[in-house]
Amino acid sequence: MRDKLLAAEKVKAIEWRDGKLGLLDQRVLPREETWLTYDSAAGVAEAIRSMVVRGAPAIGIAAAFGLVLGARARLAAGGDWQAALEEDFKVLAESRPTAVNLFWALDRMRERLQRLKAGEDVLAALEVEAQGIFDSDREANLTMAQLGLELIRKHQDGPQKLLTHCNTGALATGGFGTALGVIRAAHLAGLVERVFADETRPWLQGSRLTAWELAGEGVPVSLNADSAAAHLMKTEGITWVIVGADRITANGDVANKIGTYQLAVNAMHHGVRFMVVAPSSTIDMSLEDGEDIPIEERDGRELLDVGGQRIAAEVHAVNPVFDVTPADLIDAIVTEKGVVERPDAAKMAQLMCRKRLH
Repeated sequence: MRDKLLAAEKVKAIEWRDGKLGLLDQRVLPREETWLTYDSAAGVAEAIRSMVVRGAPAIGIAAAFGLVLGARARLAAGGDWQAALEEDFKVLAESRPTAVNLFWALDRMRERLQRLKAGEDVLAALEVEAQGIFDSDREANLTMAQLGLELIRKHQDGPQKLLTHCNTGALATGGFGTALGVIRAAHLAGLVERVFADETRPWLQGSRLTAWELAGEGVPVSLNADSAAAHLMKTEGITWVIVGADRITANGDVANKIGTYQLAVNAMHHGVRFMVVAPSSTIDMSLEDGEDIPIEERDGRELLDVGGQRIAAEVHAVNPVFDVTPADLIDAIVTEKGVVERPDAAKMAQLMCRKRLH
């Protein structure tokens, strides 16, 4: 399956070349495929904040390379470059609050700085660390795709109808995807009759990004309004809801794109299995449960306006962009370290003690 996934790879969203970071602008997909180039930590932070790059793993990768860019500028300026670099750590950390991969990647870069030896090339060391974060995510996705495929096959070995939310593909990661990586593997194994993609308001990641990725690879996909999901579970014979995650707590609660919680509730009611796919870097063992996860709320104009034009009444808009799905609504969490079925605190702790499977 690994070879099949590698052969089928068509989409990438992040590129490090000639000391600069290239990001595929996800705000204008699928209408335009535009690459933007960044040469500063502040620029990368703004790209994360403004949704040029999104998806928890991709945000972490971009932030790691942003630190490389920041270090280069601080070293060139002279003086106490490490003290100055703290400002770059801060601006990157403040770009998005919910996706823990961002903070995990920054912590890895800080740890590498602390391990510098006398006379070691600082930029070379940081660049290798950032590239390692990038490469590790791709490998984790390949492993999760195979584990998720085995889980689907364990319960039903035949073409199935799947439902997904937001975008969890190559655009949101270092390559292949988390939830969408599992769906890709299932398609290559002949286990997908059709994928139903929630449009995912208000940024429409499902209709603009997920549907674009799947259609480009020949995966049968139908787009639906978020509010149609329960009806489709009832009428279409959907067997799995498969989603990603931006943060998973020590007890298995999952923060993901707004609308995920209601999918899990509806899936439980209709007897549809619910799978969360995320690398272990998304698991935050410092938080006991989902009540502790900071939930980002973005500008209400994302709901009130479309294409810069007001479509709503002159009212206040509430725009939380993540919600928390309790662990007791989740059938399985798939990571590169293994699969946790019916997650709880004990099982999550056991998982985090394991080594990666790849």
